[in-house]
Order: sequence, then structure tokens, then C-alpha cells
Amino acid sequence: MTLRAARQSQPSNPASQRRRALAAGLAVAALVLTGCGQGPHASHAVLKVGSQKGGDRALLLASGALEGAPYKVEFSDFPAAQHLLEALAAGAVDVGLVGDAPFLFAYAGGAKIKAVQAAAAPEGGVSTAIVVPAGSPIRSLADLKGRRIATGRGSIGHYLLLRALGQAGLKPADVTIVFLAPSDAKAAFSTGAVDAWSAWAPYLPLAQKDGARVVADGRGLLTGYAFEVASASALAEKRALLDDYLKRLARAERWGQTHQAEYAQALAKETGLAPDIALRTVQLNSRGPRVIDEAVLREEADVLAKFQQTGAIAARPDLRAGFDTGFNDAAAPANP
Repeated sequence: MTLRAARQSQPSNPASQRRRALAAGLAVAALVLTGCGQGPHASHAVLKVGSQKGGDRALLLASGALEGAPYKVEFSDFPAAQHLLEALAAGAVDVGLVGDAPFLFAYAGGAKIKAVQAAAAPEGGVSTAIVVPAGSPIRSLADLKGRRIATGRGSIGHYLLLRALGQAGLKPADVTIVFLAPSDAKAAFSTGAVDAWSAWAPYLPLAQKDGARVVADGRGLLTGYAFEVASASALAEKRALLDDYLKRLARAERWGQTHQAEYAQALAKETGLAPDIALRTVQLNSRGPRVIDEAVLREEADVLAKFQQTGAIAARPDLRAGFDTGFNDAAAPANP
């Protein structure tokens, strides 16, 4: 999306007009280069934002938070966190929102990325759940033993499944985890190729609308945190743009918590989701901005440790090095 820039009035004298236009152009260029810390490698004030299933894009457009931004925002949509994180690691996207588990999974795998702002859902992990078909004989987590369960590798659904199995006294080897992208998981679930699906919004409410039944959700098992994650190149070259964007996003998130109907309308328009599914997705995913503090880092250390304990992550990365707290002011309550 291209944001409109203000146009200054033009002088009547042609020579004066040229001199003033040149001076204005040089001044703007200096602001962009100095403010973004980009020097001769300027990005021409473009911020590339990744959005899962229309989420951040719909929120920012509906709230009007980008109005007046002195840079261009280019959105790219992704079906799941894994795809967005791959784009971030490759430098194809500058920043985007993902759950804490997929972020840690990618970071531990060597991706050159950092979390720059946290967001917390008031209902914790309720937006992620393990579901089975309506007529399934599976009634409890213990009944999952020996079953085929679909989810995305390194996704928040993957993490929930590992936590839920542990809670039931089961090991990952006691089930067959089938790693699939959301659209493929939906097809496998619908045709009976898998017995269960560890899914998240908007795929969770879509499955429930088709009759799926929840066996367990993430309440008490998931932190409810998501992170805005930035690429290494954006952190090096676009810090001023990131800082401004994160402040605008924090305002949009606070707006979204109190304007869920408007947010849902924009989400339905952006994604093609049915209005009721869009509204339920907003209700499940509505998050407020939060600074990355010691409490957040402790919880994320626990998430990483549990991934490691189950063998899903073998690496031992420096957790703190994966977080950049230099943008905490953007999420502070002083920016309503």
C-alpha cells in the first residue's frame, strides 16, 4: 500500500521553484538516510511487512494507524508462521508477527532474526487447540496414543501438541506427527487421512464450523505471546522505520481490542473469510502490545527448554541474543 505524502505549494518563479524543489528533495533524502541509518544503502523508505492470513494488514488498515507514515509499506501475505519466518530469514520481508513457538524454532535453527516487540492475548492459548472429527472415538489426550496428528513443523500447534502429550503422560513417539501446511492439514483432516489436527485461528474456527470437536486447547499450556520479528538486514538498515512502525502497530493493537467488529470486517475483506469466522478469529487473536522484559524472557526460556526436552530442538542458542529490547518504548503505555 502506498501512503500519500503531503504536497507543498509551488512558487510562481520557475528558477526559484527549481531551487526550492532541489533543496526540499535533498532535505527529505537527508532525513530518510539519517533517520533510517542507511547511508548510501538506503531502501528509499520502504518497509516490507509480512502478515499471516491478513492479520496485521487488516488491523493496520482498519485502524488507520498507517495514515501519515513518511514511508511506503509493502505487505505480503503468508498462510503460516513458518513461511513468514523463511521470508524474514531470507531478507525478503523486514518485519512480521508470529507466535512465540515458531519464532524460537526458527531462531534456534539459525535464522538471522530477532523479536522486537511482544504482543499478549488476554485469553492465553485458547486460540490454538487439538481437534478431532465430530464422530471420532477420541475423547481425551490419552486416546491420541497411536493416532496420526497433523500440524505445522515448529508451529504453535506443534508446541501445543508436545505440551499436551506430556500432560497426558505420552511421548512424541507414541503418536505419528504429520507435518503439513494449513491447507494440506485441513484436507487431510477432512478426508480422514489424519485422526486429529493441532490448529490455530483462523483454521481452528473453520474446523469447528465444520463440526470438529476440541480435545484440548492451549489454556495453561501456551504463553499467549506473539512477537513482531525483524530480519537482520532491517535491524541494521531500517531501525527508524521499524521504530515508527511498531509505535503505529501498538496503537492499532489497542484499537483492535476495543473495535473488534470493525477489525473483523476488514479481516473478512482482506482474506475472504466468512464474517463469523473473521469475528471469531479476531476474538481469539486480539492482542495488546507488551514490552520485552525479564518476565517475557523467562517464559520464552521455558518454551525453548520444553522444545529441547522433547527433542524438537537440538540446538542450544543464546536466548537473549534473539531479542532486541531497543524498541520497548514503542509498546509502552505512553504510546496509546
